[in-house]
Amino acid sequence: MATAAETVAPASVVEESVAAKILRIATRLPVQLFLIAVGLLWLVPTIGLFVTSILPASHFDQAGWWKIFSKPSMATWSNYDSIFSNHQITHALITTVEIAVGGTVLPIIVAAAAGYAFAWLDFPGRDWLFIAVIAMLVVPLQMALIPIFKLYSHLNLYGNVFGLILFHTAFGLPFAIFLLRNFFIGIPKDIFESARIDGASELRIFLRLILPLGLPAIASLAIFQFLWTWNDLLVALVFGGDTKPITVAIFTQLRSFSANIDIIGPAAFVSLAIPLAVFFAFQRYFVQGLLAGSVK
Repeated sequence: MATAAETVAPASVVEESVAAKILRIATRLPVQLFLIAVGLLWLVPTIGLFVTSILPASHFDQAGWWKIFSKPSMATWSNYDSIFSNHQITHALITTVEIAVGGTVLPIIVAAAAGYAFAWLDFPGRDWLFIAVIAMLVVPLQMALIPIFKLYSHLNLYGNVFGLILFHTAFGLPFAIFLLRNFFIGIPKDIFESARIDGASELRIFLRLILPLGLPAIASLAIFQFLWTWNDLLVALVFGGDTKPITVAIFTQLRSFSANIDIIGPAAFVSLAIPLAVFFAFQRYFVQGLLAGSVK
């Protein structure tokens, strides 16, 4: 037979746990509401851009984009039909994909090999070379525009996709090497020693161990590099010539904002949506890659 104290005890424990849960929710609620409000405010420009992209230019001149919530019949998808029938916009999108993919894959390959060398290979001057790589992080891109412009003119790299890829690779490498080296150096040394005892070459270790284990850092680096390359305007304007990515194509439509809003709006939203999709595809690796090498 259970005593009265034994029957009362579980109820009191339940009451305490529920009270603690309510207190915890009440404590976190103001912070959560604030973060939700900040998130909604952060989304307002994106929502406004999307709504603008489905508004006819005549309606945009008459009222703001928020009027669509009171009159949804104003929306139309004809703007998207127009830009995908516009050769200049579609060609610019293809060119941007070529530049962004090339400007992402090439520095990742080079930086992964360099990061492995700086982390686990012993060669003369390794630490000094790594310090030089870190020093290049503080070099502003604008300093190199004129010297590289002259170099590109002599090497016939001006005005083509390969020249833009090389420029983005050169200025993406210092950060890429720094990030991947810090991640690779956190991999247990015993793994490499066991592989070398089994007769694995350095190339095999790099391909079979380093790349799979370094996937979180590589994925986060790919997000950064892809976004920087995709959204670039300055380098494309200086070195692009007749090679125009989507940022330059949109820039050329800014003759009169209201007159070209039916082209600028959907083109800008498509330019925003593609890198956003890339981010969501790799987001599970993002935080882990950002923290690479920060904790031992």
